Amino acid sequence: MIIDKEEIRKKKKKLDDCKAYLKKEFIGIDKIIDDIMEYIQIWYLMPEILTRPVVINLWGMTGVGKTDLVRKMVRFLDFQNRFVEIELSNTDETSWSKSVSDILQTNGLSDEKPSIALFDEIQRINTIDPDGIPVPQTKFTDFWELLSDGRLSKREREDLEHYLFSYLFRKKENDRRKQNGETELDENPYLNLWDAKELKKYLSMDDDVMSIIDMKEEDMIKLIRKKQKEKKIYEPVDYSKMLIIISGNLDEAFQMSRETSEADVDANIYHAFTKKITVVDIKNALARKFRPEQVARFGNIHLIYFSLKTEDFHKLIQREINNLKHKTKTKFGVSLKINKAINELIYRNGVFPVQGVRPVFSSVVDILDTNLSKFLFEAIIHEDKNIEIDYLQDKNIEIDYLQDKKIITGKMGSRTIEIPYLGRIDSIRQANQQDAVANISVHECGHAVSYMLYTGFAPLQLKSKVASSYAAGFTFPHQIHDTKESILNRIKIYLAGGIAEEIIFGNQHASIGRSHDREQATSLVIDFIRKYGFEEEYQAAYNLEAYPHRMQQHITDERIETLMQELVQKTREDLILHLDLLKNMSKTLSKKGSMSPKEIYDIAVKHQLEVSIKEEGYLHITNYHDLLNS
Repeated sequence: MIIDKEEIRKKKKKLDDCKAYLKKEFIGIDKIIDDIMEYIQIWYLMPEILTRPVVINLWGMTGVGKTDLVRKMVRFLDFQNRFVEIELSNTDETSWSKSVSDILQTNGLSDEKPSIALFDEIQRINTIDPDGIPVPQTKFTDFWELLSDGRLSKREREDLEHYLFSYLFRKKENDRRKQNGETELDENPYLNLWDAKELKKYLSMDDDVMSIIDMKEEDMIKLIRKKQKEKKIYEPVDYSKMLIIISGNLDEAFQMSRETSEADVDANIYHAFTKKITVVDIKNALARKFRPEQVARFGNIHLIYFSLKTEDFHKLIQREINNLKHKTKTKFGVSLKINKAINELIYRNGVFPVQGVRPVFSSVVDILDTNLSKFLFEAIIHEDKNIEIDYLQDKNIEIDYLQDKKIITGKMGSRTIEIPYLGRIDSIRQANQQDAVANISVHECGHAVSYMLYTGFAPLQLKSKVASSYAAGFTFPHQIHDTKESILNRIKIYLAGGIAEEIIFGNQHASIGRSHDREQATSLVIDFIRKYGFEEEYQAAYNLEAYPHRMQQHITDERIETLMQELVQKTREDLILHLDLLKNMSKTLSKKGSMSPKEIYDIAVKHQLEVSIKEEGYLHITNYHDLLNS
């Protein structure tokens, strides 16, 4: 094999340029881009030395740019005509193809030259159900063959015999109809478009389909007989020069993708949680969808997309604004200066951390493009070359979003336009009734005060006004390592919301918002006794369900109820001891709708409660290392 060093240098330059291009196009995934470019280097520079395909797996929540990244990479590397995008599914009845081999052959990728295949939404072709039972499969079973060694079988010898027999049978039937004087004969009874495509695949022909249709009968039969004698058409196709990219959303690994109130949870919290997901988590998630030998065939190149940080979303919004400014200047000769109030408006109404970037693009159009078109119209009509969006108190401002009045104002020269505007998500938050917010604030502050008492640090987020059709709130905790002590503390934290309502509003006015909390607390108490054996009087495992080992669970019921009552009493006593803190924090939360860890910390310190602030992703765990070595 002769190696053309100059050609390799050119390709390496192209690869480096591609990396730089992708980093400009995508925000917050530089590490993913670096890794992909590293893993495809050998495939792109020297595919001749590959003996099996390169398999790269991309995992992440929806909207993080997995598919778009691959498409833009393919386009930059000029591989559009050597690229196929495939969605495999157990339930898709719309696809004519039943095998990966058919799809690759149809797209002209069976010539054993370098190519790229993207298998998207791979979770849809699960081979075991949630109970671990194998799912019957009739389609795309050769996908696993492709991943195994990069070789896919061609047609069997009988397939070609059947094809020729079918052709000759139709010819004979048409001749019989002619002899019987029938006039309505098939215009081309022997070879239709579908047959020609099949023949092209069977024989791996380079001819186009129309030229195959136009072949003379004797030439076609002669060609089939000739090809039947060649071993090549029966040998597996070698796809070792293929770059296989597998993409999917694994809810089993990205459990936060199902979180409620996702428009209100801080993006940095989701980012911190996704950063903790490892290859082991991905393989465990795959093992709940695929058989062990299939999980192994995904290989070990698993690239995990983190959800975007708050900073990333702000960069994305600014990039979209810059694009709009450039487009406006280029098309209309009008300069735009965008105020940060617009950025904040877009962020509040367009960022759903678990849904990725798509809602942001939609909100930029809804908030900025639509309303600015009215200002641009006025500017063009009056030949004003400068439109400015700036702060209200600055005397040079010309366009702004006034949060208190809920209007976007635009001033061009001496003209001023006001457009009433309330963000779609802002309007939902605003709709929460004052009394409901007060109730929720006390409930959530009950959780928060208990959380600080039992962990020693402020919760990550505290909310009583969220984007929901009904009034709701949440207290977002850190990750807590389960121990005997921490489980009892978690139970008290769950119970504290409803108890805080009783203390502040009286027993008669406590709401039913405690139902889910009580279910979680009860579940933990049951496990505390029946599963973990943390009570000395009950050391057998009373949680076993399989007969004949199942214990009589009613034996522990009395102690479960007693322990719940003890924890309720302890939680009530602790909250009453810190009643002033509970009241003041509740009033602050009710007024503001949300509190940051720093705001929670400040009010706790004023009430002589020592707490600290821990970052997102912090794991609260006993100092076992020091205990071991003390």
